[in-house]
Amino acid sequence: MELRVEDLEGERLDAWLAAKLPDLSRSRLQTLIKDRDILVDGRQAKPRDPVKLGSLISVIVPDAIPLEAPAQDIPLDILFEDEDLVVLNKAPGMVVHPAPGNPDGTLVNALLHHCKGKLSGIGGVERPGIVHRLDKDTSGCLVVAKSDAAHQSLVTQFSERSTMEKIYLAVTMGVPKPAKDTIFSNIGRHPVNRQKMAVVNPPGGKAAITDYEVLSIDPSSLTALVLCHLHTGRTHQIRVHLLSRNAPLLGDPIYGKPSKHPGLPDRLMLHAWKLSFNHPITGIRHDFESPIPPEFQPWLDLRS
Repeated sequence: MELRVEDLEGERLDAWLAAKLPDLSRSRLQTLIKDRDILVDGRQAKPRDPVKLGSLISVIVPDAIPLEAPAQDIPLDILFEDEDLVVLNKAPGMVVHPAPGNPDGTLVNALLHHCKGKLSGIGGVERPGIVHRLDKDTSGCLVVAKSDAAHQSLVTQFSERSTMEKIYLAVTMGVPKPAKDTIFSNIGRHPVNRQKMAVVNPPGGKAAITDYEVLSIDPSSLTALVLCHLHTGRTHQIRVHLLSRNAPLLGDPIYGKPSKHPGLPDRLMLHAWKLSFNHPITGIRHDFESPIPPEFQPWLDLRS
């Protein structure tokens, strides 16, 4: 893979690459630079070296080391599958990839069994095939790459947002105002609680854009069904943006608050409803829709 520097002259090499290749963590990029898998104009560089306009950066991602995580026969709700990718409906409560505290029982474990090991290696040993993530308690559409070529194309589509479309349904505690708007802000790490994200002042964080529209309101519980269209893909973007409108997501253990109304769902009420992209190999446009979970039905009924 080759990248030409056409912007942000002077930025650190690892930071510039992290923005261009969001599926590779900064620490992984630093390792690739040190291992000479990333070269600048054909020469070895250092992670802290500034990029220069016009430079050609070559990136080689080695084949993934065999994953120690076991392949596990865990049921998957497959929406589409071919030789290059899998689109599935992720269940709430399923962790996407192994991590401390979740060594198995994850989506990756299930995919290793389902795909018999045929997954893209670009995500590294811990995240084979993983192009993007959904939070543990978020349900809905998620695409996984089975080939490196598919992975690279999908990552580019997610990064550039020119062909990728992601639409979510959320239920909020409180009603965001106005009822329809675009939120544009920078999102970065919370200045005090590093486990949280927050709206931060530029130049901190990264630009985040969310279109939202209130679809229905339950006046008895002061909750609302909200349609969200993402133009960027920042960590916890919808959760943070709706919180900034005084409408945290119902059931959010990090940004929300316990409901005083009995009978409301106790899961995070966020669902990746629709996902559209161009097939990374054929170029054909694909539109996927994940069935709306029954927990959302009371707010859907309020629309009729």
